[in-house]
Amino acid sequence: MADILTLTMNPALDIYTSIDRVVPNHKLRCAAAQNHPGGGGINVARVIHRLGGDVLALFTAGGVTGQVLQALLQAEHIPAQAISIAGETRESFSVHEAIGQQDFRFVLPGPTLSADEVHLCLQQLAASASSARYVIASGSLPPGAPDDFYAQVTAQVQARGGRMVLDTSGPALSAALRAGGVYLVKPSLRELRELTELPLNTEADWCAASRALIAQGQTEIVALSLGEDGALLVSATQAWRAQALQVEVASTIGAGDSFLAALVWALSQSQDLAQALRQAMAAGAAALLSSGTALSQPADMARLLPAVRLRAA
Repeated sequence: MADILTLTMNPALDIYTSIDRVVPNHKLRCAAAQNHPGGGGINVARVIHRLGGDVLALFTAGGVTGQVLQALLQAEHIPAQAISIAGETRESFSVHEAIGQQDFRFVLPGPTLSADEVHLCLQQLAASASSARYVIASGSLPPGAPDDFYAQVTAQVQARGGRMVLDTSGPALSAALRAGGVYLVKPSLRELRELTELPLNTEADWCAASRALIAQGQTEIVALSLGEDGALLVSATQAWRAQALQVEVASTIGAGDSFLAALVWALSQSQDLAQALRQAMAAGAAALLSSGTALSQPADMARLLPAVRLRAA
């Protein structure tokens, strides 16, 4: 069994293209499309695999799109296990505008899961993650999955001594944190504001809000994504701030997933929090160098790592 298991309840076939300018009411003739296997947990597994980590990607898959998704994972030699569902796996469509240097992302809701399919996912997780030290649940929940699904996953992981890592948003995030037991959570600043219902305008506010989640037993570590302002990593005893690296941006897609992948991989290698944050920052910046959801490459990470600077927050 794998040391790290990723769970993607609502994966997607990611289709990426580019165009000079996006304008309304006209046919927009795009460049040739790139296809990648997508969804938060799948992206995380792809990067961990590149780093040499022992990882298994567990995900739902249905229909023709689900078959294409599995074939793309096989082409990358990603250890993967699909949970068969009746609905068609969704597609996500992203367009990079060259003139404005902006990414436009069109995300569909995904297939609706039946109650039996939701139960099957929990059963398969229990079987596949029996020896995993880390379980990373990343991405949105599909229609049909209850808001407390990730809370149920966390309870299952915690009961057998594993560490639950969570990267999601909205009711699924708040329900899991309220239930407690999450090892590491990766919210954006917007998501942390929604959770706390506070403005959180300063770094001191960010640290305090993160420490409050930890003190309440909701999580042990908060990896706060700040976009162009970098990231903040907070535990009960440490807080580290990293500024974003300045690189030439080909696409912003997948930077957060690459960040999380390198962070958990580093922790699984017994690196301390500061070292893990450095790896994560390098991975997030490396992802910006690639178009679409090609994600970060280890050679780019290694080149960027010496430029990462941390300070105590």
